[in-house]
Amino acid sequence: MLRLAPFAAARCLPAGPRLGPLCLAGNSGSFARSRPPAGDRGPLSRQVRAAAGGERLPVLKTPKGTRDHPPAQAALRERLLGAVVSCFKRHGAAAIDTPVLELRETLLGKYGEESKLIYELQDQGGELLALRYDLTVPFARYLAMNKITKMKRYHVAKVYRRDNPATTRGRYREFYQCDFDIAGQFDPMIPDAECLKIVHEILSDLQLGDFVIKVNDRRILNGVFAVCGVPESKLIPACSTVDKLDKVPWEEVRSEMVAEKGLSPEAADRIGEYVQLHGGLDLIEQLLQDPKLSQNKVAKEGLGDMKLLFEYLSLFGITGKISFDLSLARGLDYYTGVIFEAVLLQQDNEHVEEPVSVGSVAGGGRYDGLVGMFDPKGRKVPCVGVSIGIERIFSILEQRLEVSGEKLRTTETQVLVATPQKHLLAARMKLISELWDAGIKAEMLYKKDPKLLKQLQYCEDTGIPLAAIVGEQELADGVVKLRDVATRKEVDIPREKLIDEIRRRLEP
Repeated sequence: MLRLAPFAAARCLPAGPRLGPLCLAGNSGSFARSRPPAGDRGPLSRQVRAAAGGERLPVLKTPKGTRDHPPAQAALRERLLGAVVSCFKRHGAAAIDTPVLELRETLLGKYGEESKLIYELQDQGGELLALRYDLTVPFARYLAMNKITKMKRYHVAKVYRRDNPATTRGRYREFYQCDFDIAGQFDPMIPDAECLKIVHEILSDLQLGDFVIKVNDRRILNGVFAVCGVPESKLIPACSTVDKLDKVPWEEVRSEMVAEKGLSPEAADRIGEYVQLHGGLDLIEQLLQDPKLSQNKVAKEGLGDMKLLFEYLSLFGITGKISFDLSLARGLDYYTGVIFEAVLLQQDNEHVEEPVSVGSVAGGGRYDGLVGMFDPKGRKVPCVGVSIGIERIFSILEQRLEVSGEKLRTTETQVLVATPQKHLLAARMKLISELWDAGIKAEMLYKKDPKLLKQLQYCEDTGIPLAAIVGEQELADGVVKLRDVATRKEVDIPREKLIDEIRRRLEP
């Protein structure tokens, strides 16, 4: 469980049993932007002043689709990443890291229509490079390069997309991905079921609200296209168009299929009869009896595995959040089997029967052929994995904090070492050194003779739970006055017992 240090008069937002409470405190944790002091209204006024003297200053801003993270945001992000990584470790994954740069040829041709969003770099010393678009293709390259045929790994790192950013919805050009993948030849649907269980655990623990995990299979989708008369050369474009069904109505998807993708109106209408279906095990059974789809070998394989997957998900006890949705396509070229996507739901009002989606927060699937694309002999390593949309989740929690007006504690300091009189800097430095050496998180103010009131106020502002006060009388008596910041109660503790007493008080 993740915990924040105790805090005086702190208020906590509810969270799941593994994430722990989000404890909020202190002005230093505010998400609000501070106003520049009078007479200095930021970079613009400084540039105007500089211009008078002929000096030219750079524009002070982050590039489009990126942003800085002040302490409160960084603290929230760290907790979110910690909660996700804790789940990955619970399921036995090992961490890896790969370069942010990849050879351009490694990335191109792996992402379908989204390849245009890859950041390609200029020629650098004879190598054509690009910034990584996701963590999946670099993982496949890593497996092939090192001849690894079995691995369970997680990877948390930044990726880059030349997208049109929508920062209010958590869409950026630079953002974190949190991936969990299982590589290797295993019995069908067991690793796939665990990936879905991981998504369920993380979203349940973060308590973001109601959610549904949509599942489908590329083989079922390809079978649908085949029995509807779509030529193989148009499967991927048709797949990318169907993937828009969660954002636009069927009429617009149909129009794009006919006008832009070159499908016949009859084929588009037949596709519409299938891709608007969603349900559970009953729908799988229905499609297994479908006179056309049941005759397609690829679709029949996919439906058989989907039935097995639902049996395993039932054993995990999570089928209540799973929806078999034939509109789910996921536009990336490398998926070969089961695909899934988790979306948050929003109930507009009590009269609406079905909740609406407010955004995807996780996605993934099976990609059995990707590693083979990098292997000189074409040897395949079956893989399945999931990526958690940490930026979207972060945006949701950040907005909640802003609306509530709560403040998030940004440090983990446990003790402030304070003095009540002048000329006691040496005593403070000796005591804080003892605390640091004992592994206790401690601070002191960087003034020779700070006022005691300011030191105690700093504790309250930043959420430090304890103050160790050493004055002339305490030095003479061989004790330290230990103050509980929340209750303001003070007790004299013998110097040799101070560390044990602090540890006892900090125990959960």
